[in-house]
Amino acid sequence: MRFMIAAIALAYSALSGEPANAQATDESAASDATMLEKAAEQVVEVIRGEAQPEEAFAPGFLAAVPREQFAAISAQLTGQFGPIIGVEKVEASSQYAGTIYLRFEKAIGSGNFVIEPEEPHRVTGLLLQTFEPIDDDVDKITQDLEALPGDVSVLFAPLAAGAEPILSFNPDKQLAIGSTFKLYVLATLAAEVEAGKRNWDDVIALDVKSFPSGMMQDWPQGSPVTLQTLASLMISISDNTATDQLVRVLGREAVEGQMAKSGHSAMDPMRPLLTTLDLFKLKGDPSLAREWLGLDQRARRAKVAAFEAEHDWKSYTVTPPTFVEPTAIETLEWFADMRDLAGLMRMFAEADDDTALDVMAINPSMPPSMRQRWDYIGYKGGSEPGVLNLTWLLRDKAGAWHMLAMSWNNSQANVQSSTFELLAQRIVALAD
Repeated sequence: MRFMIAAIALAYSALSGEPANAQATDESAASDATMLEKAAEQVVEVIRGEAQPEEAFAPGFLAAVPREQFAAISAQLTGQFGPIIGVEKVEASSQYAGTIYLRFEKAIGSGNFVIEPEEPHRVTGLLLQTFEPIDDDVDKITQDLEALPGDVSVLFAPLAAGAEPILSFNPDKQLAIGSTFKLYVLATLAAEVEAGKRNWDDVIALDVKSFPSGMMQDWPQGSPVTLQTLASLMISISDNTATDQLVRVLGREAVEGQMAKSGHSAMDPMRPLLTTLDLFKLKGDPSLAREWLGLDQRARRAKVAAFEAEHDWKSYTVTPPTFVEPTAIETLEWFADMRDLAGLMRMFAEADDDTALDVMAINPSMPPSMRQRWDYIGYKGGSEPGVLNLTWLLRDKAGAWHMLAMSWNNSQANVQSSTFELLAQRIVALAD
């Protein structure tokens, strides 16, 4: 998951340079900014509902982001940050491109901004990536967390012993975390490497398969791959096949043991550990799911062993579920509370080997301007319909470790990732 909010993937003209017919110009930087500012003011008018999108945006932009989508994005932004006040400034990087800063009641949003070289210089590219809160505080953010439908849990805290949390909201509530459970698999691998049982460069033959997310499901069975490659794909792109392969190599019980060692406070729902393919199988077959929920732990272990034995990768015997709404998220999932995840982050921070940290840092899922505040950023998130988790391990410039973990579950409706990501930006800014 990445922070991509506001006008997501908004029809870009080349940001790396100006259009060919714009190379020669006698206009000053000030006039460049004036042209961009005029276009920026039109964007504000559209967000306010005072102008039509066609007046401000080029046809190519509107083909990528139709007026209905832009209206929905605008409503989301104003719902999160209050009414738009106006253009704070535009910093021109060229005649037709720069950085736009829009002032909302509660934040200043900034990002890339491009206009067409021909009159009337309509907008061809707009991507707001960063939102700097204005007069924000824990109480205001907590009120917005309370307003979210469903169940929410957040913990933003230093990892030093005895340190007080910066923001704590239902931190002891066990919620579904989706693919964030893969961090427990990574921690198990790191522990076995540190103990001398394995090496990161050990090569194994790929002999499992799951469904996307990921890409390794398309690799030939038997492909040689290192444990570090499996770990990197598991965390950076949430590759399900890489995850299940590591679980097979390490063993379910080993991962469960590492969970317990990290301080997980409610292990029973996590035993036996489900692979991603196990979860696909259970969620895709309601009768099998009902049977599973009626089994004790011993019978469940026998059942997952049977799952492993019956898979025929040539015929691919598992039918993936096609659900688009929350499905059994309170019973068929991976679970943790935010203090559990804090314990896991502490385990990574205190490890002697930095390889796991390197893996977690491949995809930091944070806007560039926010990354500058931290010396290290590691990330893993998880999602499915009705489930969203965002978890970061952070080290500040002074060397102090912090963590932020956020879960949002709603068994009645899908959750909006961009809404939660905006809240995450506001929470991280509390550390300033």
